[in-house]
Amino acid sequence: MNIQQKVVVVTGGASGLGLATCQQLSKAGAKLVIFDLNMQAGEALVAQLDDAIFVSVDVTDANSVSAGIDKAIAAFGAIHVCINCAGIAPGGKTVGRNGALALEKFTQVIEINLLGTFNVLRLAAEQMAKNQPDATGERGVIINTASVAAYDGQMGQAAYSASKAGIAGMTLPIARDLAKLGIRNMTIAPGIFDTPMMQAMSDEVREPLIALVQSPKRFGAPLEYAKLAAHIIDNSYLNGEVIRLDGGLRMNAC
Repeated sequence: MNIQQKVVVVTGGASGLGLATCQQLSKAGAKLVIFDLNMQAGEALVAQLDDAIFVSVDVTDANSVSAGIDKAIAAFGAIHVCINCAGIAPGGKTVGRNGALALEKFTQVIEINLLGTFNVLRLAAEQMAKNQPDATGERGVIINTASVAAYDGQMGQAAYSASKAGIAGMTLPIARDLAKLGIRNMTIAPGIFDTPMMQAMSDEVREPLIALVQSPKRFGAPLEYAKLAAHIIDNSYLNGEVIRLDGGLRMNAC
C-alpha cells in the first residue's frame, strides 16, 4: 500500500514507539489520527505534523474508541492503516512478598494491552472494509505490537507476557478473517527499546539488558520500529506474521 495521503490511526501515538511512528509516516505523506490519553503530549505532536489530529481515547472503552473512529472519519473520510502501540508493562510476581498477585492488576494489563488492541483494530477494520480497493486489491493494513516477552518473559512478567502472547496468537486468525476484505494484519514483537521509560532507568539496570542483545549491542531505536511499520505497509506480501525486532535478544529468567 502506498502510504501517501493514506489515513493512519496510531494508538499510544503521543509517546515512545507510537510517536516515532507518527513522525515517520507523516514525513512519508500520511494523514495521522493520534489516539492517546495524554492530551498535552498529543496536541504538542499534532502541532509538529502536517495533516494530523489528536483524539483522547481509552482503548479499553468501546464507546471511547467508537467515538475516536468517528472523529477520524469526520476529519479525513476514511481509515487505511491502524497501528496499535498503546500498552503498559507493570511487573508483579505470581506470588510475592505480599501474597498472590492481585487479580485486578493482571486484569488491567490484559484489558489495556490485549483487549484494547482488539477493540481498536476491529472498529478500524470495519471502516477499512468500506474503502475502495487499490490496484493490488488492498483496502487496509493493521499492525499490532506484541513483545519478545510473548516468547521468553522474565520473572514478574506473567500478565505482560500473557497479554503480548495473546496479540501474537491472534495475528494469523485475524489475517484470515480479514483476507477476503483486502485487509492485512501483522504484528511486530519489539525487544528492549530506548523509550523514555528505559532512558529513566539507571546504568545498573540498562547494562545487563544490553548484554543480552546479540548485535548490535544497544537498545532498539523507536525509529527502527517506525521504519519496520512503514515497510509492512508498503510490502503487500507481508500478512499474518509476527516479526521480532530485537537484535537477536533472548531474555533470561530475571
